[in-house]
Amino acid sequence: MSTEPRRGAAGGAVRGDAPGRRQQRRRRRSRAFLGAFAIVVAVLAVIGLAGAAVTTAQGPRATRVSVDPDAASRNAGSRVIFTTTQSLADVTPDQVTVTPATSFTVDTSGRSVGVRFALPLWDDTQYTVTITDVVGVGGAASTTLSESFTTPKLQTYILQRGNEGAGGDTVFQTDLEGDAAVPVFTAPQIEDFRATSSHLVISTIDDDGHSHLTVTDLDGGSQRDLPLPGTGSVTNLQSADRGDLIGYTFTDANIGAAGARENVLYTASLADAQADTDPTAITRSGGESRVGDWRFVPGTDTLLTLTYDGALTLVSPPTASGGASAPVALGNAVAIDGIARGSTTVIVERVTGPAAIDLSTAQEVPLAATDTSLGQVNRVIPMADGTTLRVLAILDGFTVRSTTVHVVDAAGAARPVFDIDPKDTLIDTCVSPSGRYAAFLIAPDAVSNTYDGHRLPLPKKVQTHVVSLADGTEQVALQGFDISWCQTPPRM
Repeated sequence: MSTEPRRGAAGGAVRGDAPGRRQQRRRRRSRAFLGAFAIVVAVLAVIGLAGAAVTTAQGPRATRVSVDPDAASRNAGSRVIFTTTQSLADVTPDQVTVTPATSFTVDTSGRSVGVRFALPLWDDTQYTVTITDVVGVGGAASTTLSESFTTPKLQTYILQRGNEGAGGDTVFQTDLEGDAAVPVFTAPQIEDFRATSSHLVISTIDDDGHSHLTVTDLDGGSQRDLPLPGTGSVTNLQSADRGDLIGYTFTDANIGAAGARENVLYTASLADAQADTDPTAITRSGGESRVGDWRFVPGTDTLLTLTYDGALTLVSPPTASGGASAPVALGNAVAIDGIARGSTTVIVERVTGPAAIDLSTAQEVPLAATDTSLGQVNRVIPMADGTTLRVLAILDGFTVRSTTVHVVDAAGAARPVFDIDPKDTLIDTCVSPSGRYAAFLIAPDAVSNTYDGHRLPLPKKVQTHVVSLADGTEQVALQGFDISWCQTPPRM
């Protein structure tokens, strides 16, 4: 029998090639693949290097800009963040322009640069943030980053008492036109309320005369009770400028009993995670702790208290370990007029008259006097730009002839922004967080305007006049009081 392999019709071997030839072909194919792969890698590397060279030549370019105009108009500390194509060299404040002008800080991290606004921005206003001469860490070409956005129209809250048809007292959400008010919370007797960045807290009185604090979302939903130190009365409710922190003074219902608390200052969080946490007592070690007036100090966890003995003191809440910083004594005072948002300057009433104190140094700073012909100073409200809002009255014996409100600069130059009719009474004055507006709480026809029966009594007819501080133009007159940018309750 023949041992030659069978041939196909074309003369090829039917049983295949020898193993050595197959290995040679595999090696040739591998070399061809590796060669092609190397060429592709080389081309991609060239393209990448060319792209990097183009990017470097063009300078950093923005790939994303993050800004929340609504939050920026309501809260201090909001930011515009530019994210770019390169890691950036540090950007300095002189490279940044914000139009309209407002105070800001700037920080650079990796491929991002952020511009943080010190105060809430004006409502219904177009802002432009421009950063010039932005360069990557390697230097080379610079570029300009810019972003424009418009803040929404201002929304605020106001309290109306005695709305019988609505079931009692009502907190409304409203705009500055005043014709789109929406009720968000109603109760038979509302004493006071405050708004934080994400919650409302409302102080009510039950049928037994005891206080309750109700926390809601900004639309009035998700209502829940906030734990109190006991059964009694809540007064002087306030909220911090940032976060969900509130404070109030508390008095036990059995005030005459031994050991009962009277006007003890407490703070509490409105955050959902802290809903069942007991409030924290703020006491002054080594002295009187009953608080007649107090304020949150902006940007810190410190509180300024005015106790029953007239002592003005900076106190800190206890730490997690139970300790607290030593109190800082600031002398004696009669009242606290206010602390400007975004600053550490407080105006207090001493026996000798109004005084300004820098809380960062505990030093008293001069307060420029106004022209005596404008009248007697009744109240001074500090503002973040260094000016003050002053209530001035001209008296004829014990009769008030006129009451006016002026914006006063650091030199004492005064510019009138609001007049009060002699028949009316100015109850309270407060400035919006952005400093754009002031709200003046007026009791019209004061002689015939009787008071209601609340624990915080007010005339039955009150109006809140909102005025632009730039030119004194009245924006709206709202029925009610406690406009939500006020930091404290009305003070008679």
